[in-house]
Amino acid sequence: MALMKMKFDLKKRVKLAQFVWFMYWFSVMAGVLVLSMGLFFKIELRKRSELMDNNESHFLPNLLILVGLLACGINAFGGKVCYDSLDPTKFAKWKPMLKPFLMACVGFNVLLFLTALLCFLMRIPLQFTLAEGLKNGMKFYKDTDTPGRCYMKRTLDLMQMEFRCCGNNNYRDWFEIQWVSNRYLDFSAKSVKDRIGSNVDGQYLMDGVPFSCCNPSSPRPCIQGQMTNNTAHYSYDHYTEELNVWKQGCREALLSYYGGLMNTIGALVLLVAVMIGLQYVNTSQSTLANPEDPESESEGWILEKTMKETFTDLMATMKSMGKGNQVQEGGAEVATVS
Repeated sequence: MALMKMKFDLKKRVKLAQFVWFMYWFSVMAGVLVLSMGLFFKIELRKRSELMDNNESHFLPNLLILVGLLACGINAFGGKVCYDSLDPTKFAKWKPMLKPFLMACVGFNVLLFLTALLCFLMRIPLQFTLAEGLKNGMKFYKDTDTPGRCYMKRTLDLMQMEFRCCGNNNYRDWFEIQWVSNRYLDFSAKSVKDRIGSNVDGQYLMDGVPFSCCNPSSPRPCIQGQMTNNTAHYSYDHYTEELNVWKQGCREALLSYYGGLMNTIGALVLLVAVMIGLQYVNTSQSTLANPEDPESESEGWILEKTMKETFTDLMATMKSMGKGNQVQEGGAEVATVS
C-alpha cells in the first residue's frame, strides 16, 4: 500500500506543480542567503583568526558555502522540472532523471540536517578555541616590534572596544600578564625594579588594563591603573565602586556573538530543505488513467510501499549488491589462480 496516497485531477496537478515550483525557488533564495551567511561567517572568523587557537573553526563556514551552492543548483533544477511538468511532452525528457534526483535530494536533506546540527553544537569547541586563542593573544599584546605579532595589540584593542569586553574571562586577566613592552619601561626606576624583582618570571605585572577596556559611558575619568589601590584615587573603593571598565570577558562576548550567528544560520539552513512535493508531481504524472488525455485523473504518493516494506526492500537490495561484489571478487581470485 502506497504511503500518503492522494488523487489528482488536472486542476489539482496544476496547483501542485505551481506550489512546488514556488517552494523550490523560495529554497533557491534561502540557499543564496545560506551562501551569503557562510561567506560573512568566514570573513568574521578570518578577521579574528589571530585570536583562534586553530584553523578548524573554518570548517563550518566552508561547509555552509558548499551547502548554499548545492541548494541553489538542486532547487533550481527541481523548479525547472516542476515548471515543465505542466507540459507532458517536456516532462517526458525529465522522467528518467527523477528517481536518481530524488535519491540525491534525500542525501542532501541529510546533509542539511547535519549542517544545522553542527551549527548548534559548534558553540562547545568554539568556546575552548576562543579561550586558548585569547589567552595567547593577550601574552603577545606587548610584542609590537615582533614580526607576526605586531598587529596583535591593535586587534585586541579594536575587539575590546567593539564587543565592550575586557580580558579573557574578565578585566583581572590583565593583572596576570605583562602587557607593557620592555621598551617603554625605565629599568633604572626603583618602582620598575621592585615590580620585576617581586615576580618569579621577571615580568612587569601591575593592577591595570589597556585603554580599550575603558567604558566611555562612565561619568568618571577612566581608572585603568592601580585599580586595586584605594589610596591612589580620590573617593575610590575598588570593592564597592562601580568600575569604569568593561566587566564582561571577551571570550563570553565573542561566544555570544558567534553563537547567536550560528544559531541563526542553523535555523536558516532548515528552510533550504528540498520539498517532497516533486515526488507527488512525478507519481501523479506517471499514473494518469488515460495518458493520452491530460485531464484524466491520477494518483500520487510519497512512497510506493509502506515505510517498513520500503526499508525491507532497500536492505535486500543492499545485501544482494554485497553478495554480487563477493561473487565477482571470488571469480577474480579463481581466474588469478588458474
